[in-house]
Amino acid sequence: MGLLPLFMNFDVIIIGGSYAGLSAAMSLGRSLRNVLIIDSSQPCNRQTPHSHNLITHDGDTPAQITSKARQQVLKYPTVKMENGTVTQVYRNGTFSVITGDGKSFTSKKLLFATGVVDIMPDIPGFAECWGISVLHCPYCHGYEVRSQPTGIIANGDMAYEYAKMISTRTNNLTLFTNGPSQLTAQQTQKLQKHNIHIYENEIKALNHKHGILSGLELTDGSMYSLNAIYARPAIKQHCSIPQLLNCEITEAGFIKVDLFQATTVEGIFAAGDNANMFRSVARPLPMATRPVRLLINNLYRIAFKSQAVFPLPPSAVQCPAQTRRNRTLQGLRGQVGAGFR
Repeated sequence: MGLLPLFMNFDVIIIGGSYAGLSAAMSLGRSLRNVLIIDSSQPCNRQTPHSHNLITHDGDTPAQITSKARQQVLKYPTVKMENGTVTQVYRNGTFSVITGDGKSFTSKKLLFATGVVDIMPDIPGFAECWGISVLHCPYCHGYEVRSQPTGIIANGDMAYEYAKMISTRTNNLTLFTNGPSQLTAQQTQKLQKHNIHIYENEIKALNHKHGILSGLELTDGSMYSLNAIYARPAIKQHCSIPQLLNCEITEAGFIKVDLFQATTVEGIFAAGDNANMFRSVARPLPMATRPVRLLINNLYRIAFKSQAVFPLPPSAVQCPAQTRRNRTLQGLRGQVGAGFR
């Protein structure tokens, strides 16, 4: 780990040292910027046994990927790391960052890469299986449980879309709405046409051993043997400090950012799961490098007290590139359900 210097002043402090934070730190370190990463070592995927869809790291544990990334990032002498939890941030020209053990650091810019927290439903066994055999993403983990008895815990439109997506990976699929179904009559008919059974009774518990699912029990006493379950629990920000600094939060609960990952507060950036609904191991990497050029440009401007070196779009929230991406996503969603009629 890079030892902290005697001074505690940095160009950028990155709060959060998982994939997004480390990726940004490497790019900044390669530009000779003084960077401090502060991390509490509580990633949301710490219970996940293996990560996938990341080239050269397919099948590695999240901890293995993080460990190797830290070794590479901390080879850059201007990048330092501090184990701890940020408890307060003040702004008086520069940012003052205070950790739980009373240490204080200052920086010109902040990057929050703090991720999100999954809010576990009140179902015995759910939290113990989360990330192991209760899964959120069929693209990340669906291959490993393909063609196996699989359940979905969801309701309404989300349940219907989830079922369409997962039905391409297994023919043994059951939907548990955990209460009265909110599916339309047409949605119910289409699911039943594809031999997807729907059960509306509330869930009593998930049966498992060390997180490996064996079945699901309903409150009426019925039992269902399952090897995997897909679910999308609600989320909340892992760190509340961006909100306290007046960063705008979207209706979906993510930090609002523009194309360069700049928040609605000048000098504060956010990258990774805290600012993006599409969660995966690979997704935060390009997101975290987006703000680096803007950060470095801003630091040069501070040093030279000059105007921007290159023009930026007045509003990157609806820039052409993002509009094209949104259209592409809509098209992909249509293709996923194209055979589900």
